Amino acid sequence: MSTKEQKERIELLQGTLDLLILRTLQLGPLHGHAIAKAIEFRSDDVLQVEQGSLYPALHRLIKRGWISVEEGTSENNRRAKFYRLTAKGRRQLAVETSKWDTLAAAIARILRPGEQESES
Repeated sequence: MSTKEQKERIELLQGTLDLLILRTLQLGPLHGHAIAKAIEFRSDDVLQVEQGSLYPALHRLIKRGWISVEEGTSENNRRAKFYRLTAKGRRQLAVETSKWDTLAAAIARILRPGEQESES
């Protein structure tokens, strides 16, 4: 990665990675590397998920019962752990998405106060 790309990377707020993982797994079970690549792809490579952040987040989500894990074989014929959203995780995804929407709207009101008033 070039220095310019490193400067343009956006650090995720605490808890945001959990939300992104849950949303990514809503589409179906994936192994860790595929989760990271899906987040990068869907963000147009703005969000880069490092292994040092991804795997602790996956373990945290397993511990909370929001995702489950099972052994399987990846598309390149390697053993891999596949992560799946649980029913509890689906409910939590709805809660976390609502919290995110509220946070994003509040930040938008602060960053662009005139736009909010003109839309009313």
